[in-house]
Amino acid sequence: MKRVLMSFISLFICIFAFTNCGYNTSIEMEETVKESWSQIEVQLKRRYDLIPNLIETVKGYATHERGLLTDIANARKAYFQSNSRNEKIANSQKLEGMLSRLLLLKETYPNLKANQSFLKLQDTLEGTENRIAVARKRYNTSVKELNSYIRGIPGKWWAEMTGVVKAEYYEIKEAEKAVPKVKF
Repeated sequence: MKRVLMSFISLFICIFAFTNCGYNTSIEMEETVKESWSQIEVQLKRRYDLIPNLIETVKGYATHERGLLTDIANARKAYFQSNSRNEKIANSQKLEGMLSRLLLLKETYPNLKANQSFLKLQDTLEGTENRIAVARKRYNTSVKELNSYIRGIPGKWWAEMTGVVKAEYYEIKEAEKAVPKVKF
């Protein structure tokens, strides 16, 4: 009787350890994806906080580029009105192309190129863009790990049990990979 009881307890401990391990892994991976996404949002917020200053600096030199400046302001507004992660990704990608065009203005306006405020803002914005790229890479890595885990066995079972679902990658659309052109 004692032997049967000990076997039952040992079996229960093994099952519990196995269950707890997979359960926690799926939850931990989902939280890593969420944390990685929040790092992207922190850097995007930093970018969007810099944009009004950059626009005001450029406005004095590029008055006929108001259309681009208005588009940038509208894209910034659209990002903050986004309801889902996919909408935020799409709106962020639209803005990136516009910012590239804005930063190319310095080639056309020599005074703008020499303006210390513009140069400082440009450096800060470029640094922020680099931080966003790093945060995206980390996010996509955590998405890959989660998606790989929940597609396999026993990860699939644990994901179903915990309600963890596949996450979407942060991808750049083909049309946005082209180098922006600024025409005057």
